[in-house]
Amino acid sequence: MRVTSEFWVGAYIRQCFAQEAFAGILKRGAAEAGAIFVSVDKLNGSYDLYGPAPQSFFDERKPVDREFEKILSDVDRLEVLARLEKEGRFDEDYWHVEVEDKEGRSFLSNVVSQDQ
Repeated sequence: MRVTSEFWVGAYIRQCFAQEAFAGILKRGAAEAGAIFVSVDKLNGSYDLYGPAPQSFFDERKPVDREFEKILSDVDRLEVLARLEKEGRFDEDYWHVEVEDKEGRSFLSNVVSQDQ
């Protein structure tokens, strides 16, 4: 059984702090099953954005944990916000968590590649 979005976000933020990075919720989505987007502020003016991996990345098994894909890489904040605004027009119940880490770490353990 997959945990709720609210529970996952809380645990994720604690994990970021444990790794000496700052993380915070910029937009709170649906508690039970809202999509989660993670932006990483590299503290040098560039950002990465991660979002839910499309269903096409999954094989016949359904993942137990959430899987993410890198949507944007090394872009400015305005590009991240524009992408999330577009998401909000499609689904307003999403979460936006931002991590500040000068090493650019996302702390996401399940990032799938489009090359799979």
